[in-house]
Amino acid sequence: MSRTRLFGSLCGHAFLVNFARVVMAPLVAVFIATFGVGEGTAGLVVSAVWIGSALPRVPTGYLLTKLSRLQVVLLSSVTLAIGATLTAVSVGVPALILGAGVMGLSSGLYFVTGNTLVSELFPTRVGRMIGIHGTANQVAAVIAAPAITFALAIGADWRPLFVALGVPAGEEWRAVFLALAAAAVALTAATYFLGRGTPLPDAGNEDRDLLGAARMEWRGVLFGLAVMGTVGFAWQGVFNFYVLFAEGRGLSPSMARNALTVVFAAGIPAFAISGRLADRLPQPAYLLAIVTAFVLLLFGLSAVRTVAGLFALSAAIGYVVHSLYPALDTFLLGTFPDRTRASAYSVYSGAMMLAQAPGSWFVGTLAEAGFAYTAIFRGFAIAVAVVAIGLFWLHHDDQLPS
Repeated sequence: MSRTRLFGSLCGHAFLVNFARVVMAPLVAVFIATFGVGEGTAGLVVSAVWIGSALPRVPTGYLLTKLSRLQVVLLSSVTLAIGATLTAVSVGVPALILGAGVMGLSSGLYFVTGNTLVSELFPTRVGRMIGIHGTANQVAAVIAAPAITFALAIGADWRPLFVALGVPAGEEWRAVFLALAAAAVALTAATYFLGRGTPLPDAGNEDRDLLGAARMEWRGVLFGLAVMGTVGFAWQGVFNFYVLFAEGRGLSPSMARNALTVVFAAGIPAFAISGRLADRLPQPAYLLAIVTAFVLLLFGLSAVRTVAGLFALSAAIGYVVHSLYPALDTFLLGTFPDRTRASAYSVYSGAMMLAQAPGSWFVGTLAEAGFAYTAIFRGFAIAVAVVAIGLFWLHHDDQLPS
């Protein structure tokens, strides 16, 4: 029972750190209007949170050879509180990028540690529990866009409260980050007390050689990087500019944000269902099937012409891409043995995040140069398809890890 309660607090951490990452997507247009910048600069702000998420992942593997899993989880939530506060009080783009980057650091610290800890708390139900844990962070993704819409909508009605919080008129989005900081502080305290009363697993006690683990598990690390590095790069660019893409298809700003919400909402059942499927279906064939479906749906998204079709494809691609996360985590965490799991997973996670983090900046730069979003998305689909074909060939020759 104590492990279940601690798992509940870990789901809370997953919710908060992912909210900090995905809340930037519905704010792209707001940042452009508030700070008077172009799409490329706004994309850089969004990329900052993902680059921040990438940078600490390998160092986190080293931290886990020195500190307990729980200590690093607590460090991640303290970092989130600091980053959210910096974002809320930012007075210019450089300060905004700094706050976004610090929030990103918290997610990098947490996901390497949290996913590893969940797999060790429940070693016989890895896929299922990783799926539930992922569902918690996906709920945050669903709530992000409506939270921004709500904050902007109530600006006039709640002006006295916003004034008391020091939020300028017309910049009510800052209140979202103040609330995020407060929630992170409260969750830090709750997790500390829950952790004190929970017997923690000792599965990672022999994991003390970061570089040795990376060398030992290089095939699994490279496979994960090939899958998530390419799909993740494309998806970063797609979902962070999804609102502007949808507006270009004739949707109003609020409807465009709703389309993004549909993308994330489809991920809620995807995490839970895919986690269970990952425990049952052959690997890595299941992963390659997901990647293939992503390619086909991304092509479809770039060609859709109707509002109904856009929403239908939004739901489909949201389900497929979010199915990939628990499936790949379950595969890797199950493939890596106890003595290398945290270190090897941190190396994979860091390399994967560094590979995908510039996706938003890449799309923003191309869009500012005059390229249409449909052309950019089709280019992404072609690139991912090439990687998928290469992985299928390796799978056919039994060259992939198992």
